[in-house]
Amino acid sequence: MNSLSLKKYAAVIAILIVLVMTVLDVTLVNVSLPVMAVNFGISDSQTVWIVTIYQLAITMLLLPLSSVGDLHSYKRNFLVGVALFTLSSALCAASRSFAMMLAARALQGVGAACVMSVNIALTRLIYPRQILGRGLALNAMVIAIATAAGPTIAGCILSVASWHWLFLINLPFGIVAFIIGRRLLPQNPPRESRLDFDWISAVENTVVFGLIFYSLGSFARKGNPTLAVVLLAVGIVAGVLYVRRQLGRPSPMLPVDLFGIRLYSLSIATSVCSFIAQNLAMISLPFMFLNSFGFNEITTGLLMTPWPLATMAVSPLAARFVERHNPGATAACGMAVYATGILLLLLLPDASVTEWNIAWRMALCGVGFGMFQTPNNIVMVIATPVARTGGAGGMQSTARLVGQTLGATVVTVAFAMISSPSKSVDACLYMAIGMAVVAGIFSLSRIAGVRGNRL
Repeated sequence: MNSLSLKKYAAVIAILIVLVMTVLDVTLVNVSLPVMAVNFGISDSQTVWIVTIYQLAITMLLLPLSSVGDLHSYKRNFLVGVALFTLSSALCAASRSFAMMLAARALQGVGAACVMSVNIALTRLIYPRQILGRGLALNAMVIAIATAAGPTIAGCILSVASWHWLFLINLPFGIVAFIIGRRLLPQNPPRESRLDFDWISAVENTVVFGLIFYSLGSFARKGNPTLAVVLLAVGIVAGVLYVRRQLGRPSPMLPVDLFGIRLYSLSIATSVCSFIAQNLAMISLPFMFLNSFGFNEITTGLLMTPWPLATMAVSPLAARFVERHNPGATAACGMAVYATGILLLLLLPDASVTEWNIAWRMALCGVGFGMFQTPNNIVMVIATPVARTGGAGGMQSTARLVGQTLGATVVTVAFAMISSPSKSVDACLYMAIGMAVVAGIFSLSRIAGVRGNRL
């Protein structure tokens, strides 16, 4: 049976509601940072912490919470996450000081990590294997919609109400998602044996990812370089100890056992490379549109929109396509299309710089990423045992965050080292093409392996 029952559709809606909430929460807050800086009487650099602490909390807790889900209950993780996210949204809206806002945002990050750590696992339990790709594509499409619509929604809210409503709108949606999820989300499949949660590994994971991501973010924000280097070095040393602890454990928090599955490890490497390529372009292209092409801020924002819209449109089509065709080959084609779009933007002659000529090239990039993302996620999921889906999904989200952070850091370094703004943008875009080519090669190397793991 390739269709979903009404109850399963409702369960899917609960997951999608929370996905929208967690994605929108980043874009909505980004737009409101200048307003919050005035409200709390702080500098622009300090307000960045409102975003940073949320992302740090997610990054540090994704894998430990994925392990909790694998060992106990994906459903419970989801419900706790929704409750925390909704409660902390109310606390953010009620914040009267910068310190209270940071505490509430950290709690929001914990709630988001709870949900993100089990999102893929729950999707795998809800959808039949034959149409799992459609479920993953629907998730990707919803994320693309929320990403594209976020700045517009934030602008509309701020035009008629205070920034507090950016958080208050989460409350009714969170309550609805909690009620639906409590009734309809599936429980974990039975395990042959019960394992204890590894608290030492959880602490090591938090320290490693916290230090590494904080130091990379410090480079991106042009913070104290000496401190950033020291923290990065300590994080790497702690990471070595962390990995050594994971080796040989029956259910490691960092899924080193899954890396022994060639198809899975290639998919993780592909994901990291693709998101480096994506962020290299997404961060540097606005500088091209503003400084090199002379467009204003509003037009630049509109020119960035075709990318997520095209990804949103192509993702479900790619999911249906790979039900009958090889996901590895499809993902490789997607990276080729993406690289072509970036190259066409780089080679755009000055005489041909018009909104239309930029828009269709941006859409081509989005088409390529949509062709890549869903098939890659499918390969990653089908390559792992069902009982380890939580850890696999947490690692998938971690790979995305690692790729995005590395991409942002490389852009910062390129802009600092290359004096010419136009040349620094060109360098970032050429590097984006290079990473897309690497991701495409990794995808091609999975073709034979995917044939043995058909949907």
